[in-house]
Amino acid sequence: MVLRRNGFNPVAQLRVEMDRLVSDFFGPVAASAASRAGAPVRGFPLLNAWEEGDCLYVEAEVPGLKSENLEIGVVGNELTIRGHRGEQPREGVAYHRQERAVGEFNRALRLPIDVDSAKVEATLTDGVLTIKLPKAESAKPRKIKINPAN
Repeated sequence: MVLRRNGFNPVAQLRVEMDRLVSDFFGPVAASAASRAGAPVRGFPLLNAWEEGDCLYVEAEVPGLKSENLEIGVVGNELTIRGHRGEQPREGVAYHRQERAVGEFNRALRLPIDVDSAKVEATLTDGVLTIKLPKAESAKPRKIKINPAN
């Protein structure tokens, strides 16, 4: 193994970059190999998730999609975003470049806590899907009363 004095390993860096390239080209099928090599794995749609107060929030980039092309589901502690993007390829044309993916997509996110699926809300504004996931009562912190000893 080649290891420079500064800790940089060019062979390992090449492997990470090749795995990223394969993952970007072939999509989710090759993503697991890239993640094992330490490369960031990206799926569609890209997500941000955070916790604030009594809710979890998830934002997903879904440019060009309408709400009727999206389906959101929560089962247990897993959020699923499904949908269809793009249009069918035009017949009788010669594409010189086709980078925008079309077809069905499915993205699942394991949530760190249980949520109340009956109270989940979603909005779609300017290509950003925002999902508000209220915490389940069992996931909220609660104060325990201490009884005096007799």
